[in-house]
Amino acid sequence: MAQYQVPQFIEVEDKIFGPLTLKQFIYLAGSGGLVLLCFTLLPLFLALPLAGLAAGIGSAFAFYRVNGRPLIIAAEHAFSYLLGNKLYLWKQRESSQTEQAQTKKAAPEQSVLTVPRLSQSRLKDLSWSLNIKDQNQPQEGGARSNLEL
Repeated sequence: MAQYQVPQFIEVEDKIFGPLTLKQFIYLAGSGGLVLLCFTLLPLFLALPLAGLAAGIGSAFAFYRVNGRPLIIAAEHAFSYLLGNKLYLWKQRESSQTEQAQTKKAAPEQSVLTVPRLSQSRLKDLSWSLNIKDQNQPQEGGARSNLEL
């Protein structure tokens, strides 16, 4: 009978470039390229803030995690929410007089459940008789009782 090895850590990405995964390397290389472009094409007073912003965003995409998931997934979900259609399932409408009249007519036709009311003395009598009955008859099978009202 042949035995097969089952992969153990399928959630962990492979480290390809030293301590970095392929995605982390791409984010850092892309932000490094933007930093290089900023310093070569722009004057120094514009290049410093833009390069810092590009390096910060690139390193955040590479290393920062939100609820155990990469930041790029949270950013993707945020953009899809902001740009996508929003579906509202419930909207309150104004009820007209005809609808109110129809509900008033339908109300008497519905069956109403009647709940029997017990007076205080009747309730005391029932509880006393149940207590006496429980003391005189041992129950079989746990907490099961055969009570009749």
